Amino acid sequence: MTLLWLQLGLMLLVILLSAELFTNALEHLGERLGISEGVTGSLFAAVGTALPETMVPVIAIVAGTQNVSVNEEIGVGAILGAPLMLSTLSTCLMALSVLRLRGARGRIAPERSGFLRDLHFFIAAFLIATVAMYVPHHLPLVRGAFGALLVLLYVVYIAMTFRASGNLVEAGHGTEAEEPILLTKLGLKENLGTILLQLLLALILLVAGAKGFIGGVEGISKALGLSALVLSLLIIPIATELPEKVNSILWVRRGKDTLAFGNITGAMVFQGTLLPALGIMLTPWEPRPEVLSGVVLTLVAAAWLRLNATAEGPRVAALMANGLLYLGYLAYTLL
Repeated sequence: MTLLWLQLGLMLLVILLSAELFTNALEHLGERLGISEGVTGSLFAAVGTALPETMVPVIAIVAGTQNVSVNEEIGVGAILGAPLMLSTLSTCLMALSVLRLRGARGRIAPERSGFLRDLHFFIAAFLIATVAMYVPHHLPLVRGAFGALLVLLYVVYIAMTFRASGNLVEAGHGTEAEEPILLTKLGLKENLGTILLQLLLALILLVAGAKGFIGGVEGISKALGLSALVLSLLIIPIATELPEKVNSILWVRRGKDTLAFGNITGAMVFQGTLLPALGIMLTPWEPRPEVLSGVVLTLVAAAWLRLNATAEGPRVAALMANGLLYLGYLAYTLL
């Protein structure tokens, strides 16, 4: 057990280093391409960091163990657990990271139109995915239509996010890099090739760090005797998603609130559309109590974010309240 905890600590250091490289490179890429912080955070950062973790449910469903039931439990749990964690624990930790700097009544103020777009698309998609749980399995065409609708939603979301980018840049919301590209400290010249090289290096380190972190968490969970569903709903999202949301903590502490929030809400849209579409078509996707309760809490957390999405931005205290929702679900699931 001690070795597993040491492994977690080492992998966390790798993740912190890779997050620093990733955010630095992404800021330079967004600045060079002349795109808004909304595109950089909600699409580039969100998808870039969520994509490796997306393989967990995909592999579990398509090529997991010989036990089909366990594969499906892991797949469904990982699909639904990620948005739950992002909407609750990730937003809470981001708020906690600036509690001393801004105070409980301080605000985290992302660019509002993109913030609202992310929340609206996520809530709509997750409601569709929830309704799909009640569609009987003997209606595969209907279930397939629900899945296709979710994929279409994400395509529309991408188009709208890019379309809004130009006006946002003109309004002063363009992506700006404050520090030189870090690889220049090794003697490399700052150009597009160096930016892409650092981005690739950061992603490789992120994947390696997350993989090692997953191994440690899975080992500890097995030692504690947790079930496959609990593992996939709680442990896997924490191991795969949460470390890479260190990017949001780094950005928000630098005052880059749009990038910080976009990294979370953009990942929510990505994992609230494409992955549920996969679950609807390839797994039982049924309203089991532990699954349905997680879905409801996720929607409540997203609705709370929407309620607090004022022109000034949500208060730090309001975001910290989302962490209480996660603790409540944790208690409900484990007790």
